[in-house]
Amino acid sequence: MALKPTIYKIALQLANSDRAHYAEAGLTIARHPSETTDRLMARLLGFALNHSKDLEFTRGLSTSDEPEIWQHSRDGRIEHWIELGQPEEPRLRKALSRAERISVYSYGASTPTWWKKHGDAIGALPRTEVWQLPWDEISTLGAALTRNAQISISVSGGHVYAEVEGTTADFELVLLITPR
Repeated sequence: MALKPTIYKIALQLANSDRAHYAEAGLTIARHPSETTDRLMARLLGFALNHSKDLEFTRGLSTSDEPEIWQHSRDGRIEHWIELGQPEEPRLRKALSRAERISVYSYGASTPTWWKKHGDAIGALPRTEVWQLPWDEISTLGAALTRNAQISISVSGGHVYAEVEGTTADFELVLLITPR
């Protein structure tokens, strides 16, 4: 029998002064049985950093032809494709044929190695930005994540302050490549 996803109910408070965007959102997120809480926390950060009323989580790990998060226009076009982890250039090139722009949020101790190997090829892609999320902070926040969590995220000047159930993390967003 297949394992079922774990459901998380998240109350998100967001204050992003870099984008002049302030919001509160009630989120219901399914964590795939093979997904860690660290990866789920990275998904939540990717969502929060790009929050808009049309942004939504996809079916995630169980679907290889979708990103973790995306935003559609009213006419159904994919405006923003948001990947997590360390995708290779062919996957991003294929996504560019479907989406107007792409953001990648890489996390994990192996990010520098991945970027050294794939950075030139990914950097040559148009409409693509790549960010590095700090592994230690993601792990700290992931460990505090509960199935009914209160999360507060503030962004100012590329600096992120996040609180998950009383556990805090404070870090700079590192932009590896900006869209050309």
